[in-house]
Amino acid sequence: MRTIAAGLFISLDGVVQDPADWHFPYFDEAMGAAVEAQMADTMLFGRVTYDGFAEAWPEREAEGGEDAGFAKTLGDARKIVVTHRPLESTWRNSEAIQGDLVEAVTALKQEEGGRIAISGSISVIRQLLEAGLLDELHLLVHPIAVRKGERLFDEGNPIPLELIRSETFPTGVLNLVYRPAARNEP
Repeated sequence: MRTIAAGLFISLDGVVQDPADWHFPYFDEAMGAAVEAQMADTMLFGRVTYDGFAEAWPEREAEGGEDAGFAKTLGDARKIVVTHRPLESTWRNSEAIQGDLVEAVTALKQEEGGRIAISGSISVIRQLLEAGLLDELHLLVHPIAVRKGERLFDEGNPIPLELIRSETFPTGVLNLVYRPAARNEP
């Protein structure tokens, strides 16, 4: 069975919205390596995250700059998009999930292949955590309190997690990797 790992930039106060507004002062080689290590041959995206990536990364690959290799890796990956609207992007290897997210991802996990990665896509991550389909949660916790914006966890039932790996980068960013822990239901 394939596994699914999600990666997010997150502030100390739990904000995950618009990391481009606060994340870049903390980006260094160590974080770049951690982000690159989260890549997989199959990527799962929410529509908003996908549209942002599809707007930026094909152009970066074509320009051949310092991040062209990473852009090519993204372009070559199978990109599965959670959306209710037609997918009009010309970014190669892109397809839309049809029907119910939980059913579609359950079927995707049964397919042959390696790990599936999610970058951003907060609502998708929340739904997969709640459904018990997310195998790892990679959080790059930035030493900043953003104080406004969407947070990773909203109201709802507790989701117990177990820390399986941690690392501190020179910038003060924590690289934390969690997996779901056993739920103690009453």
